[in-house]
Amino acid sequence: MPTIPTALGRGLLGRCPICGVAPLFAGFLRVRDVCPHCTAPVGLARADDAPPYFTILITGHVVVPLMLLLERAQQPPDWVMAAIFVPLTLVVALGLLRPIKGATVGLMLMLNLLKPNAEAP
Repeated sequence: MPTIPTALGRGLLGRCPICGVAPLFAGFLRVRDVCPHCTAPVGLARADDAPPYFTILITGHVVVPLMLLLERAQQPPDWVMAAIFVPLTLVVALGLLRPIKGATVGLMLMLNLLKPNAEAP
């Protein structure tokens, strides 16, 4: 059983958080039900709304300061700002979404596996 940082790293890379060999995703964001290599139930780890939240948080903290710096330094027209920052925002958000979801699935899977059994005396 890997440590939590190892599972997070494997998830960031899009690999199974348990074995690190098989791909975690069956599509762009669809998590496989079971790892084809180690048969870990990776589909049971629910990421829910955490990946979009962290993606928006990070994207906003990258793009907004850049916009403010460019506005203060050059004062370009609005169409130039839109031409630069709309594509930049899309690229950053879409580039971060899958690794963040993989890390979240790895964390949730490890927390579920480390959870004490409620039926034990």
